[in-house]
Amino acid sequence: MAGTGNNVTKYRRPINLNIGMIIFAVIFVYIVICIFMYLSTEHVVGYEVKEGSLSYNNVYKGIALRTEQIVNSTTAGYTNYYAREGERIAVHDLVYTIDETGKLADYIKTSETGENSLSDHDLMELKSEIESFSNGFDRTSFSDIYNFKYSVQGTVLKLANYNVLESAEALNGTANTALIDYFYANNTGIVIYSVDGMENLTLQDMKMEYFDQKNYEKTHLLNNELVAAGDPVYKLSTDENWSIVIPVEDEEFARQLVEEEYVKVRFMKNQNMSWGKVDAFTNEEGDTFVSLTFTNSMISFCTERFIDIELLLEDETGLKIPNSAIVEKEFFIVPKEYVTKGGNSGAYGVLLETYNDDGNATTEFVETTIYEETDTEYYLDDTVLRSGSYLIKPDSMEKYAVSRIGSLTGVYNINKGYADFKQIIVLYNNDEYSIVKSNTTYGLSVYDFIVLDAATVEDNDFVYE
Repeated sequence: MAGTGNNVTKYRRPINLNIGMIIFAVIFVYIVICIFMYLSTEHVVGYEVKEGSLSYNNVYKGIALRTEQIVNSTTAGYTNYYAREGERIAVHDLVYTIDETGKLADYIKTSETGENSLSDHDLMELKSEIESFSNGFDRTSFSDIYNFKYSVQGTVLKLANYNVLESAEALNGTANTALIDYFYANNTGIVIYSVDGMENLTLQDMKMEYFDQKNYEKTHLLNNELVAAGDPVYKLSTDENWSIVIPVEDEEFARQLVEEEYVKVRFMKNQNMSWGKVDAFTNEEGDTFVSLTFTNSMISFCTERFIDIELLLEDETGLKIPNSAIVEKEFFIVPKEYVTKGGNSGAYGVLLETYNDDGNATTEFVETTIYEETDTEYYLDDTVLRSGSYLIKPDSMEKYAVSRIGSLTGVYNINKGYADFKQIIVLYNNDEYSIVKSNTTYGLSVYDFIVLDAATVEDNDFVYE
């Protein structure tokens, strides 16, 4: 029997699609599309508006401006001071002597004054000067030590000279006084024994380079030093009114200080406080300076040109928003008499002149949003109006051509899911945040949500965070 071949046919199962697989595939494709859109779309980040305040770094190094009169020597010789620095002298008080031969200096060195020649008052003066320097010493300004050294040396020598001068019999009994000239004050004021070339500066003379202490040079007028005719021998500060000038980077901040008129100031050296009258000046280079004028405390800082102060500004509270959320937007400005209520919702709008197919003029009520108002005008949305369009005054045939444009500062509110411009009134700001007025008619309220970065949206964009 002949064999027969065995042919095996492979059975192909039909694709069994059920509803579950279809739904899974659709969901998978949807998820892939959403992920792609999420990764490729610029995201809008919201920010919840809350009440807050701004903190400022209000410590400044200022330059002291005083009414200062430099007195020059009329003769050559060795100076000996008898008025104490930092104290007020009257007219005809003895300030210094000029020893043309130098013999008085030798007399002072050889004079037997004893170890306790300084009075208790003199010792307290030295102690106070040392404590004042110690409390205000800044390790970053090591050069202040040299100024302190000269100050103490001058104070000790002046006190010693003053005691020697009180021994009138000893001096008058020698021949050394024949070539000693006595010089008396011709004006009243606070006596200072140093000059620095800044005696005649005013607010209008200020430059940023003056605040670089590396370039600052102060000449101490020391006791028993040789001077020539015409050299400065002392300085008088003749007016209790004085000023401290500080540089400010923000011209708007300077304007706000001027509006305050008076600002409370803490002097970092002794922690005393005083009120200063504010003035401001911007020079040709664009640098802005603020002057604080005081009517007291000058004598405490009469020997110092650079003074550290703190502005004690009250914390301004309001709605705190990031500066990145702030944007400016243009609007049409329309007289109030051309705005009315109409439509089914009774919303605000204007009567816009239009033309039908036959070319006849008709009037159409167009709803528009009001973003700000003055006593006589409204700021209206520029998306529904066009420049050159005519508005009809209600109950009148008078027309107004839309043309005037004004800008408002605001943010994009996203409470309703789209970018809705809200006008804001900025009270104060710094580099990162602004404090804006709350509960304004067309503005923000606490807990509103706004766009964190206004550059990521445009007006009326739908927002998906």
